[in-house]
Amino acid sequence: MKKPLLAALAIVGATLPLARAAEPRIFYSKSFPGSTPAYVEIIVEKSGDVTYRESPDDDQPIKFRLSETDTAEVFGLAEKLDRFGRTLESGLKVAKTGVKTFRWEEGAVRNEQKFNYSTDLQAQALLDWFERITETEQHFINLERAVRFDRLGVNKALLLMEASWDRRRLVAVDQFLPMLERVIKNESFLNMARERAAYLADAFRGKAAPTAQSTPGQGQQE
Repeated sequence: MKKPLLAALAIVGATLPLARAAEPRIFYSKSFPGSTPAYVEIIVEKSGDVTYRESPDDDQPIKFRLSETDTAEVFGLAEKLDRFGRTLESGLKVAKTGVKTFRWEEGAVRNEQKFNYSTDLQAQALLDWFERITETEQHFINLERAVRFDRLGVNKALLLMEASWDRRRLVAVDQFLPMLERVIKNESFLNMARERAAYLADAFRGKAAPTAQSTPGQGQQE
């Protein structure tokens, strides 16, 4: 009896990697030479894992995780768009805002749509998700650079990030907490920056609402 059971377990074990490989993921890119950044690539896995690049050959991308709710919303929008099985480009004569690519990847399936502008409300909503992710990671990059190389610029980086938070443009804010704690605990940073970092850390943990009224250091010169 043991041999058939072991054989069955071996088959199951061999198929698990294939099952994981077949998990769907959503690929997004935007190419807009002359803008900052000129190129963005975002991959959202069904698990919520996200990979963010600013060049196709970036071998050190930023990685983080969306919440289960946010992941479900992103994939739900893709489902409403028939997993990108239909045309999204409006064909209207509008300003060029970069070539966007939506692609559904699942096993051997590759459904892809490229567009400059879409009138589809679901496509606009999904694009907004990726724009928010891009905005968030831009703040992450700017804050990390300031913390490492420009301590006097940390408060400005935090102030800009706070503005996006107040406009509800940030996602996956847990990724900021280690850097915020680093600022809070390091007395070599300006007190104003440390106070703002503490406020944002509390806000990101749900202890404060995203509102400008509770901003630290109001009335102080930035």
